[in-house]
Amino acid sequence: MSGTIAAKEQERLTLQASLDAEKSQAERNRLGQFATPSGLAEDIVRYAVALLPPDVKVHFLDPAFGTGSFYSALLKVVPKRLIAEALGFEIDPHYGKPAAKLWKDMGLVLKLADFTDAKPSPRINLLICNPPYVRHHHLHNGDKLRLQARTQQASGMRISGLAGLYCHFLGLSHAWMTEGAVAGWLIPSEFMDVNYGQAVKRYLLDRVTLLHIHRFDPNDVQFADALVSSAIVWFRNGRPPADHEVSFTFGGTLFEPRITRLISARALAREPKWTRFPVADVRSRSDVPTLSDFFKVKRGIATGDNSFFILSEEEIAMRGLPMEAFTPILPSPRYLPGDEVMARKDGSPDIDRRLFLLDTKLSEEEIHKRYPALAAYLEEGKAKGLPERYLCKHRTLWYAQEDRSPAPIVCTYLGRGDAKSGRPFRFILNGSRATVANVYLALYPTPLMAREMDRDPALLRKVWSALNELPPDILLGEGRVYGGGLHKLEPTELGNIPAIFITDLLPHTTVAPRTKQLGLFAEA
Repeated sequence: MSGTIAAKEQERLTLQASLDAEKSQAERNRLGQFATPSGLAEDIVRYAVALLPPDVKVHFLDPAFGTGSFYSALLKVVPKRLIAEALGFEIDPHYGKPAAKLWKDMGLVLKLADFTDAKPSPRINLLICNPPYVRHHHLHNGDKLRLQARTQQASGMRISGLAGLYCHFLGLSHAWMTEGAVAGWLIPSEFMDVNYGQAVKRYLLDRVTLLHIHRFDPNDVQFADALVSSAIVWFRNGRPPADHEVSFTFGGTLFEPRITRLISARALAREPKWTRFPVADVRSRSDVPTLSDFFKVKRGIATGDNSFFILSEEEIAMRGLPMEAFTPILPSPRYLPGDEVMARKDGSPDIDRRLFLLDTKLSEEEIHKRYPALAAYLEEGKAKGLPERYLCKHRTLWYAQEDRSPAPIVCTYLGRGDAKSGRPFRFILNGSRATVANVYLALYPTPLMAREMDRDPALLRKVWSALNELPPDILLGEGRVYGGGLHKLEPTELGNIPAIFITDLLPHTTVAPRTKQLGLFAEA
């Protein structure tokens, strides 16, 4: 039998490659069709079986069957006498029909149907799934409303309209599981950090017993054709016991992870970003000052069209445009070799790549009277349809930028955990009057920090140096990660980093524990 299964798996892999080649990458992205590698599928099934009682009869379900990588692994791992039932759903006949033919007479019931429309039958004790990773903007509003209603009915989860289809698959599957059933989900790890994932996390903590989350190293993308960072989420259908702890593992393999840590469910309920674990330990946020106590963090300007609104010094001169209608703006980080920007006498950045942002509050009528060349340039923007684009359309003047004063420190918005410098994000000391686009986060001193900077003119430089010396894990633990090791920091995430290092630099002020959230500070 084992030889037959091995031959079937080889046949399945050949079939998978052939079927994938018949679809474009864009189409597979839209439908979220990314097959699970054989070795990973086998690891997942072996792990799942170890969570079941010995010699239990398996009632298996894969709601997103594809060509059957998990079923193939099940046949290899579990003796045939212990497989009481195997059920799969596949919505796409392109994969479903060949898969049904492949597994014919092998004990599988494969339904060529939409799992999200299926009537549940609570008889499954082993559920393994790599659900379709379909982003919310590929779901029609009618489908979203249907999915939200059915998911809430099945699991109690009230899923946001911004959630991907995989969240609904997880919720809808709840109605199929028996008490004590084991479920393993291979899903994007982004649910652990993003707002729409809150409902999923509440379900995992309150409705079932979350056992283990293994997160793969994002530098080791599990699917060569899908740039998402992957996690395997394990839970048992049943309420969690008191003082329950969850195993978090990272890197390596499911059976041999690089890092392991147990985190209490109580701590997880308080922690908004689960990707901090297992690298970081649980912390008490109420007693720890954060960067937001000292700096207000804002995203840089979203111009609406950088190619139109941001011009070089040479292009402004060539077109005869008025420099008074422009403000200096820093180029993208790759054009800033250093971490400090000095200013020329006029306050503009003293750098090689000098860029300027079109930013005027003059009406078009005034511009026509005073600056004909600028009026002609705006007409070019109209010809491109810029006034009808979302950002421009919602401005009083379609070409007027939001107010964003120069920030003394700016931080890169995207970074890599394996950066050669060892720093995933760069903090840049901005001594110029340049603003920044949304490839940066801008740090503005709070009133507390401004007072301290007045007392110690060297303080800003000390803080900037300390920020660039922060251990990478502190920043990576607050941000979110994407496939290939790309990390991103949102303003609130940067503001949440612990900032004891700043209090150590302040001789005059201490942050009072438990009052920092109210902005109350104690003068020493």
